[in-house]
Amino acid sequence: MTTKYVSRFREKYIKEIVPAMMKRFKYTSSMQVPKLEKIVLNVGMGEAAENNKLLDGVVNELTAITGQKAVITRSKKDISNFKVRKGSAIGARVTLRGDRMLDFFDKLINVDLPRARDFKGLTGKLFDGGGNCTIGLKEQVIFPELDIDKTEQIHGMDITIVTTATKDEDAKAVLELYGMPFKK
Repeated sequence: MTTKYVSRFREKYIKEIVPAMMKRFKYTSSMQVPKLEKIVLNVGMGEAAENNKLLDGVVNELTAITGQKAVITRSKKDISNFKVRKGSAIGARVTLRGDRMLDFFDKLINVDLPRARDFKGLTGKLFDGGGNCTIGLKEQVIFPELDIDKTEQIHGMDITIVTTATKDEDAKAVLELYGMPFKK
């Protein structure tokens, strides 16, 4: 008899976060408690318009970091100042959902972010007003899956955590209960 894999963060949400949020915000139903919907990793590479080899490296890195194949993003219009044509490859992105998302989030806050140079916690200004949080990383080498010697170029990335919360206060409370390292 095989048991179905359940993410550690899924169990934490059900057993710890839902009761704590219901008590704190006086929710009447457990379905009102905000939860993580998806996590999107995005790398914008303007230089990729001239050098497609860079973009292949970014796709491979995102695939290694997340365990899911990255998608190449293309420009929607011509931008002459940046020498970008409509339809040219300008970056890569990955959207994570379900247990893969929860496992990545677990690894992000417990392993990857603390590895960042001079990391002292995340500010509360990362929220967009609608309950979503975007973390901007300056270098992708904080992820242990990447070999710094084989990395062609140091680049940044955005990690957007989309929640079902409608207010930033609710979203921040859920992320804090998961263990996200916010500055005090």
